[in-house]
Amino acid sequence: MRNMNDILRQAQVMQNKIAKLQQEMGDHSYEATSGGGMVKAEVSGKQELRKITIDPKALEGGDVEMLQDLILAAVNEAGRIARETMDREMSNISGGIKLPGLF
Repeated sequence: MRNMNDILRQAQVMQNKIAKLQQEMGDHSYEATSGGGMVKAEVSGKQELRKITIDPKALEGGDVEMLQDLILAAVNEAGRIARETMDREMSNISGGIKLPGLF
């Protein structure tokens, strides 16, 4: 019975660490750029888009498709950075064990 109590206690500690990490990551911002810095995207650790910055020079050519591609690239890259950061931090907490249902 003692062994089961230890396991439950460890699970509770890990759950608390995960909840704290999720809060911290949600408050943090991750940025990426595309087109040599012409487009910058900022996302939260929850992968919510917070901000897009477009250099006016990106509009000079009138190429809407290129601008759309630059926006997509910046947003996707910022999301990838946020995901990889969360995965790395979760791995540190869990000792490398993949926890189902968590990121």
